[in-house]
Amino acid sequence: MGYVGNQQTEGFSQVPAKQDLTGATGTSLTLTHAVASAEGIDLFINNVRQEPTTAYSVGADGVTVTLTGSVVATDDIYVVYNSLALQTTVTPDASVSTAKIIDGSVTKAKIGTTELDLATIKDSTGTTTAMTIDSSGRILTPARPAFHFRRNAAMGSSGEITYTHTEFNIGNHAVQNTGVFTAPIDGIYQFSFQCIGTQTSTSADVYAKINGAIVASRWSIRPTSVNANQTYSSMPASTILLQLSANDTLVMNTTVALYSDPNSWIRFSGHLVG
Repeated sequence: MGYVGNQQTEGFSQVPAKQDLTGATGTSLTLTHAVASAEGIDLFINNVRQEPTTAYSVGADGVTVTLTGSVVATDDIYVVYNSLALQTTVTPDASVSTAKIIDGSVTKAKIGTTELDLATIKDSTGTTTAMTIDSSGRILTPARPAFHFRRNAAMGSSGEITYTHTEFNIGNHAVQNTGVFTAPIDGIYQFSFQCIGTQTSTSADVYAKINGAIVASRWSIRPTSVNANQTYSSMPASTILLQLSANDTLVMNTTVALYSDPNSWIRFSGHLVG
């Protein structure tokens, strides 16, 4: 019949009916098969059975028999094994499957401090590479959503700012000709904007709209200096961190016409921080 219950980790071994030890000398004998105690064998010397634990004992290794007396080479010595000794069952190579290992039981101590050599780390699905470690030890991650737009033409009136050129647009989450960025996931985003206004009023603003609503209190840029003899007011680059939810939209707006020259002063960029 089949075996019921957990498979045993030890098994009975086959033992000989008799072991001849004739020729041994001194007070020590060596068995060919381990036993658990002195009662595991019947020891005969010149056909006289010896009393276990009195005439002899068995050592902790199970194979060394120590006599209280001494034997010579001409003595007729043999043992008869009474019980089957236990032997450890060694698991065959490549026989332990994942199902045999308890979840969470493989600890750092079992892995070791230097043996975890990985070139890539996958995501929770096990299919997408989430991190790469190159031969110099640098940790690289997939490119995060990021964009950089510029406008090569002046913007003659107020309103939402659009752009004429794309420096890069990783993930295509921003649209150049509308200037709208759509957050792909919840997270912290960093945005930068640079421009020059074309009027000398300190009330000129460049501000952000999130989901169509003006959020000047969160990001508003004003001229840092105004020269009444010039038509340009300096609006240096400004950077801000914003917490956005997935599908939030952000677009830059201006209340003043914006100046541009061949150096493209109007620039807008952003990226996911994490």
